[in-house]
Amino acid sequence: MEVFVLYGDFEDDRVQELFEDLNDVRNSRNLMRKEIGAELTKAVKKRYNQIIAFSSFSELQRARIGKLEALEGDRKGTYSLRLSANHRLIIKPQSEDLSAESLKKCDIVIIKGVIDYHGTSKKSSWIIP
Repeated sequence: MEVFVLYGDFEDDRVQELFEDLNDVRNSRNLMRKEIGAELTKAVKKRYNQIIAFSSFSELQRARIGKLEALEGDRKGTYSLRLSANHRLIIKPQSEDLSAESLKKCDIVIIKGVIDYHGTSKKSSWIIP
């Protein structure tokens, strides 16, 4: 039996830089902490570690961590995981489509970034990237 680890890929170079630094325990420059603060960084790290612990996106869905929610409108195809009351980690499964069968096979999640879900206006705003 093959074992897959749900793998996190990144939306862009900046998001990748922040997450790689976050996961580099020995040589971290604390880039994310400097950008979004220690408390929110701790929540991001926790959710990231939870994501990569699963072998498929459907397992992540069944676990119901972080109140995983499918987004709609201009964010259709992406999902949010709660970090705090106002902040969400936005991810996108890299699959052929969003059918249950495709999500069972999906072992790559693209990390799009972190948003302030309530923001200063009625529209949510990106914190990362």
